Amino acid sequence: MGSIHFNNLGRFFALTFLLVGSSQAATLPLRKSCESGVALKLSAGVTSQGTLLLAEISGVQDPKSFTAEWDGHTTPLWSQSPSAKALHTLIGIDLEKAPGRYEWKVSWLGPQSQPLVCVASVQIVAGKFPIERLKVENQFVHPDPEQQKRAEDDQKKMRAIYDTVTPEVFWKGKFRIPLDNVTTGGNFGRRRVLNGESRSPHAGVDFPSPAGTSVFAAQSGKVVLAENLYYSGNTVVIDHGFGIYTLYAHLSEIDVKAGDFVELSALLGKVGATGRVTGPHLHWGLTVDHARVNGLQIVRRQP
Repeated sequence: MGSIHFNNLGRFFALTFLLVGSSQAATLPLRKSCESGVALKLSAGVTSQGTLLLAEISGVQDPKSFTAEWDGHTTPLWSQSPSAKALHTLIGIDLEKAPGRYEWKVSWLGPQSQPLVCVASVQIVAGKFPIERLKVENQFVHPDPEQQKRAEDDQKKMRAIYDTVTPEVFWKGKFRIPLDNVTTGGNFGRRRVLNGESRSPHAGVDFPSPAGTSVFAAQSGKVVLAENLYYSGNTVVIDHGFGIYTLYAHLSEIDVKAGDFVELSALLGKVGATGRVTGPHLHWGLTVDHARVNGLQIVRRQP
């Protein structure tokens, strides 16, 4: 658990998210009263695949005694300040998460050090993702053995990155779309058919843009990957802390290196057409605790 000393995430439910491209209309927040004055609140009680839930625990007396789990996996908790009476987390709903009812379970010690548990249940429904048929170079559908090994090595590298949960928050305030003068993008969750063959769904948001357009960091964080990958081409991945990562793919050039700490809006590189593409564009991905989420949902506006 970590402490945060900034003012935006402490006002989770005073914010309105940009649900651009979402397949599920916004629903009412879910509230659950628990023992010893504790209450749980989630931004929605019904949501769809590929969405992001904001979760809050209020009435917290001893933050260090609190733990939380989503669908059996630990969700990190953070506070706005050491004296805050609330804890927060983000819960990502993977774009292929099976529809059904899932639990966010919070455990803590009561006034007499007795173990207490409170559970909030969320219904996940299927997203409505269109099918996209594309024509690409055959090597990106049927790679030769050397290319296949490279792609598999890339997957292992990315898996190791996403398995790492940095126990601190690097971001400060709002996330942004990583291109200037852009307000929306598309293709998230599309079921892809490449050269007539079905492939995995599209896990990011695409922003068509001329080659050479500047690409900026969506938030501050640590660059954990800055190199050429087989499918995504020139790629940058930023660790924002607590299992939240953003990915920037198909760049024509990269202007950062692994290990760099970047601030919000730092220049990362330029839009390009490297890797498996049909033309120049930026592919922007958001991963929250391994869940592939529509990145536009973390771009928020105050009402």
